[in-house]
Amino acid sequence: MTTTSSTPSSDVILEMRSITKTFPGVKALSDVTLKVRRGEVHAICGENGAGKSTLMKVLSGVYPYGTYDGEIVFEGQVARFSNINESEHAGIVIIHQELALVPYLSIAENIFLGNEIKGRGGLIDWNRANGEAGKLLRRVGLKENPTTPVGQLGVGKQQLIEIAKALTKDVKLLILDEPTAALNDNDSEHLLGLLRQLQAEGITCIIISHKLNEIISIAQSTTIIRDGRTIETLDIAAGEVTQERIIRGMVGRDLESRYPERESHPGEEVLRVEDWTVGHATQDRLVVEGANLSVRAGEVIGIAGLMGAGRTELAMSIFGRSYGRYLGGRLYKRGEEIQARNVREAIKHGIAYATEDRKKYGLNLIDDIKRNVSAAALEKLAGGGGLVNSQEEIAVAEQSRRDMNIKAPTVMSVTGKLSGGNQQKVVLSKWIFADPDVLILDEPTRGIDVGAKYEIYVIINKLVAAGKAVIVISSELPELLGICDRIYTLSQGRITGDVPIAEATQERLMALMTLERIPVRSGAPVASGGATVGTSAEAPAVPGAPQQSEQSRSPLSSQNPEDLA
Repeated sequence: MTTTSSTPSSDVILEMRSITKTFPGVKALSDVTLKVRRGEVHAICGENGAGKSTLMKVLSGVYPYGTYDGEIVFEGQVARFSNINESEHAGIVIIHQELALVPYLSIAENIFLGNEIKGRGGLIDWNRANGEAGKLLRRVGLKENPTTPVGQLGVGKQQLIEIAKALTKDVKLLILDEPTAALNDNDSEHLLGLLRQLQAEGITCIIISHKLNEIISIAQSTTIIRDGRTIETLDIAAGEVTQERIIRGMVGRDLESRYPERESHPGEEVLRVEDWTVGHATQDRLVVEGANLSVRAGEVIGIAGLMGAGRTELAMSIFGRSYGRYLGGRLYKRGEEIQARNVREAIKHGIAYATEDRKKYGLNLIDDIKRNVSAAALEKLAGGGGLVNSQEEIAVAEQSRRDMNIKAPTVMSVTGKLSGGNQQKVVLSKWIFADPDVLILDEPTRGIDVGAKYEIYVIINKLVAAGKAVIVISSELPELLGICDRIYTLSQGRITGDVPIAEATQERLMALMTLERIPVRSGAPVASGGATVGTSAEAPAVPGAPQQSEQSRSPLSSQNPEDLA
């Protein structure tokens, strides 16, 4: 690392001047400026692909000095980082959206990975490492044993472990890229509380987030980037910045509504699920129990529930039994019972599922857009000899790129290089090309900006206008209220409500999502693993909750897992 003296204001810890970064055929950053005050939380806002993460990679040395134009001044010194180790040595630590933790190593091993505490003879002093890790865990609000494998923890706690890891490096400037994108409300609030604590300790933070309500609550200022250029920096601490003001800077216009208007004209029932019961993939317990739901052509239904309620497990099990060690219940397509024993059969019956984790399960990130778009329906492109017609494959992908407004130079672009919003459009393109009758979307707008979200909603509206049935799972209740015709609620694996949108409010949905199982009379069915089977009829009455009789309860709940195959 090379540093030279500069003379910035003493209250400014970081200044990035006229940063320009070019990739082959694409100018990702153009004359970007950024100024961060010492001790503040500074937010960076922009649409997917605006250049936010690229700017932070320039700052942290992921893109080394010499691969960009412009100047970085950190703590009064011109910084020319050759790699991320040099930026960390200077006190700049970045936590990426994809956490850099090894699931099979312990918490302590992850915290000190590459920075091991050595004892005599150069051997790792594990007693000291575990002790220091314990102190760091308490500092970030965790009570876990440092010897616990990281893979046993939820993503919220893993995010806190990343922060604990950063604190071992004498951090002065902490950068967090979408830290709450995959967290529930409680974990998000815990993390934001920790950032306030770190700020009180004098640590400066830069946060990249699409959750504008969180930005306004945690940050003192925000810089808006659009199309690789700095648009403006707003003083949130002055109290005059609204979400609408930030959105206007991000997208270059006022959004009259977060959700596009749509006329609802549901047709015939397309899919019905009856008495659907799903066993946990590895444990002897039920994750979904006696679920009943239906969706009609031209209808968007939502599924709302807290983390662990069984939303994803329900969706994946419907999609060709792709989750669950044992399943029970019946599946009907346009009134006729069908068997979807695997993913291939589900697709054959016109059922598709877009996973909540597009990077891990939804896309081949090292392959190009073209092959990802065609992956679910290659047979549609096969000629007489079974070979894929490559020219037709390119034509299909190009059509999707235009229709979906996928921002990429060509369909030969590597999918992993796209922004989150554009990756999500590739996932949707894949399933639209497969032409399903029922499309299940699991967290379709997670981690993408407000402009890209609007485009996703428009795509959903076009699908239902064409007679498709869409099921949306989302942790954001305003999103479900904005795009759905009906909303089902899940609590502890049971459907507790089926609420028409005209009668739905956040308060009502939350009440249904938090219905607890009430202990029942002696002799009542007991779920596998010993959990008592409660129903909404036993819980406090909530409008919209289904009233179930003793006869309507799933008989599967009292059986052994071996009987549920």
